Amino acid sequence: MVWYDIVLRLFIAIIVGACIGMERQWRHRMAGLRTNALVSLGACIFVLLSVMLDHDASPSRIAAQVVSGIGFLGGGVIIRDGFSIRGLNTAATLWCAAAVGTLTGAGFLVAAILGATGVLLANILLRPIALFMNQKSKEESPEQTNYFLSLTCSEEHEAHIRFLLMHMVSSEGIGLKELYSEDVDSKQKVCIQATLHCSTNAAVLIEKIVSRMLLEAGVTAAGWKTSLDLEAI
Repeated sequence: MVWYDIVLRLFIAIIVGACIGMERQWRHRMAGLRTNALVSLGACIFVLLSVMLDHDASPSRIAAQVVSGIGFLGGGVIIRDGFSIRGLNTAATLWCAAAVGTLTGAGFLVAAILGATGVLLANILLRPIALFMNQKSKEESPEQTNYFLSLTCSEEHEAHIRFLLMHMVSSEGIGLKELYSEDVDSKQKVCIQATLHCSTNAAVLIEKIVSRMLLEAGVTAAGWKTSLDLEAI
């Protein structure tokens, strides 16, 4: 392999990686222009190494190791925010940038350019379609609100009460957004707080859950309110 072939592959790897990263940078994502360019370049370098070692290394085996390594980078940009996950699209874009760099390092320049074009089209053209589908889904679904449920029980019954509450919420098809416990003064009491997400006309269902929890041993108080009640205060 001559030097200008190496330079050409490295240059194209940077260009196609940067093109993918420009779209991410424009949307202010964590992995932007430089990150995607470096991922593509790094993948290209690893494959070039296997190519230049002649019979000592298999390009396909090196490419497989690149794919495994990208998993660690992808995990770094995925963030859990409550019960929602952010960064999956950015992680997938990094994975695609590595694939494009691998193609470039192996000498498949046209395929690399076409692959980068496909990644850009997927991120740019499919975004408004996804937003439209999400908006239509919200419009067609019944109006949702948050319910804040509070239970006071003894410390020894805390684990059982939490498990029972989660089971009842799940069996009724109610979304559980938050669940935590905190001590109540020094009376060996625990206050269990839960944030539930369901339709605005689910008051009867929430009251049913609260009434059932009051029948449990160790529960001394229970109540609930909606986010609309809090806004009215």
